[in-house]
Amino acid sequence: MRVLTGLQPSGDLHIGNYFGAIRQMVEAQEKSEMFMFIANYHAMTSSQDGKKLEQNSLKAAAAFLSLGIDPQKSVFWLQSDVKEVMELYWILS
Repeated sequence: MRVLTGLQPSGDLHIGNYFGAIRQMVEAQEKSEMFMFIANYHAMTSSQDGKKLEQNSLKAAAAFLSLGIDPQKSVFWLQSDVKEVMELYWILS
């Protein structure tokens, strides 16, 4: 099975992020193809401070790795690194 999921870096990560999402991602990577992204475009709807959003994105990437996301078993990326996301948004809007 393939799984696509993302996490918005709209603030500091907390224990709820771990129990609500990241723990399940770590467990699922053992039996599924995991594709995870840091949804920094989505976070722009609630965060207007670009520097803070950039810092939160880096913290989220570090959290993925430190909490058990294995880059050998899963793929994760920053949403803004995929230009086609905004191109598709433009086409569909």
